[in-house]
Amino acid sequence: MKTSLKVMVLLLALALLLPAAHIVSADSLIESVCLVTDQGKVNDGTFNQFAHDGAVRVTDEFGLEYTYIESTTQNDYAQNIETCLSEGYDAVITVGFLMADITRQESAANPDTYFIGVDQFVGPDAEGNPAPANYVGLQFREDQGGFLAGAMAAQMSESGIVAGVYGIDIPPVRKFRNGFEQGAKFINPDISVLGTYIPSFIDPAAGGAAANQFIGEGADVILGAGGVTGSGGIITASQAGVYVIGVDQDEYFTTFGGGEAPGADKLITSALKRVDQAVFLAVEALVNGGEGFAGGSNLILSAGNDGIGFAPPNDSDVPEEVSARMAEILAGLKDGSIWTGVNPVTGDLLPTVGELITTLNGDDDPATPSFNTLLTALEAAGLTETVVTGGPFTIFAPTDEAFAALDTATLEAALADPQGLLTSVLTYHVVAGAAPASVVVGLDSVTTLQGGAITVTVTDEGVFLNDTVQVIMTDVLVRNGVIHVIDAVLLPPS
Repeated sequence: MKTSLKVMVLLLALALLLPAAHIVSADSLIESVCLVTDQGKVNDGTFNQFAHDGAVRVTDEFGLEYTYIESTTQNDYAQNIETCLSEGYDAVITVGFLMADITRQESAANPDTYFIGVDQFVGPDAEGNPAPANYVGLQFREDQGGFLAGAMAAQMSESGIVAGVYGIDIPPVRKFRNGFEQGAKFINPDISVLGTYIPSFIDPAAGGAAANQFIGEGADVILGAGGVTGSGGIITASQAGVYVIGVDQDEYFTTFGGGEAPGADKLITSALKRVDQAVFLAVEALVNGGEGFAGGSNLILSAGNDGIGFAPPNDSDVPEEVSARMAEILAGLKDGSIWTGVNPVTGDLLPTVGELITTLNGDDDPATPSFNTLLTALEAAGLTETVVTGGPFTIFAPTDEAFAALDTATLEAALADPQGLLTSVLTYHVVAGAAPASVVVGLDSVTTLQGGAITVTVTDEGVFLNDTVQVIMTDVLVRNGVIHVIDAVLLPPS
């Protein structure tokens, strides 16, 4: 009995000294993970390192076998993925947009292996064929991160000139750039924004040269968004005494060595892109039997789910009022009251309402809705400028056919009173803030600019407003919000 007690005490002591063991669920779809970096290493201080950090965290937590392979050039991608496969790893993580094509090919050819693509958009191909169910893309709202960076830059600039040093012109980088420019103009519409793409993510000298050029042109805040290339730009600029902004991780702890490197006091923030969290969530879903693994589609991280944010000023001299304003902007991006105006997939600037409607009206496809009557009504009511430049808005847009279905008396009465009844009808179709369909369908009602309420009902037949008007097209994105097309005119309550 005494011996047994001693053994128990010894085992308890060992349990307290040793790290807790994490046992993979019996439902787990995987036991091992292999990560292939983009050009660069797992200690590069940017997205490769962040992906690796997430992989280490999740594999340690669940006791999975883990390895990584570093790519030196694009020619390494296929061979490195093949190495993961030949060694029998259950899940393969590929880092970077440039690996999207080869990752899709390998996922189709290896249906028993799971693939996770960082910065890769997963969906139907050009012929409409669905993506492999064993392949998920990790997408980020870099436009929101860039917007935050631009807002910070504009507030800290004294010259009225800011700049960005970017890597290869691909969607994630384009989102950073256009978001940055939109954010800067959100604070100061007259600000001058410079920028250049550099055809490499691993050329810090080129990044530094671009930064020096922009400093010579008067830029006093510089963003670096392009892996090691972007980091080279902000190192050079910070050592020249210019404010800088990093991306992905808080570069205070990576590029600037936790404040030990020269120029650390010039880093005013970093646009945070939680690649580590996205990798963790995707692998965790596989460990949990696949629940939450968006196979054939994408896991999107944004400000709304804390996948995008901004780092504290650390050693820099950012005023408290600027930090407070940044918190307000982040909150606005979360709730849709602030809109970047950037396509969240391609990174291009979205069209204005006028540009979009002009394009749709010029389409010969009879299935494409036309909005000539809506444009005429907006012009008659004097609301064209408001709809084009105001916002962000959620617009429930009736088609020409919807207006044609109105009874003649109602239509004539509205047109006869453009500043009264017509304005009331039109503003009843507009809601403050940019609300995609995923948000709208979760609400019982929305409040319009006119102050009225529109009820939202979701049925097996579709989404209906005020129980009679059906939404026939959703999430048409424009520069200052979201348009949902409806099949009838909503009339405000009398």
